[in-house]
Amino acid sequence: MEIAAVLFDRDGTLVEDVPYNGNPLLVLPVPGAVGAVAAVRSRGLALGVVSNQSGIGRGLLTWDEVDAVNARVEEVFGGFDSWQLCPHAPEQGCQCRKPEPGMVLAACSELGVLPERTVVVGDIGADVEAAERAGARSVLVPTPRTLPDEVRRAPVVADDLAEAVRLVLS
Repeated sequence: MEIAAVLFDRDGTLVEDVPYNGNPLLVLPVPGAVGAVAAVRSRGLALGVVSNQSGIGRGLLTWDEVDAVNARVEEVFGGFDSWQLCPHAPEQGCQCRKPEPGMVLAACSELGVLPERTVVVGDIGADVEAAERAGARSVLVPTPRTLPDEVRRAPVVADDLAEAVRLVLS
């Protein structure tokens, strides 16, 4: 089935992972990320971001700070068609925090696409698992924080974001 949407994790996938970042000046795209997003956009696919932001639930970040960082991400990459954020701390047991499927399903609903026509691109096992639980596909792009077991279990692994997008678009 042809892909209709690509959902990207934010921290560690689109931009360098700065833990609990509330400062837009610290937004730095991962090498190749801007071009990879542009390639997806040029194919007319829906674009979204699905991002755990537990710093809000932990009292380390405000919504305004997260919104400012996301506005900077939009400046760097161009607009996204859907932003799905989970503000909850892990112990809150919500259905949106990855690896739960809530954000993926919400993005699919907002974009009007079926989960099976959606690919989630992320850097950790929770991204892959959220996609699987939602009925979407996934591509894992490992970083130094990705656990070896997460790489072994991922159905599709790419060396970098450019390769991930090539796999999605092929």
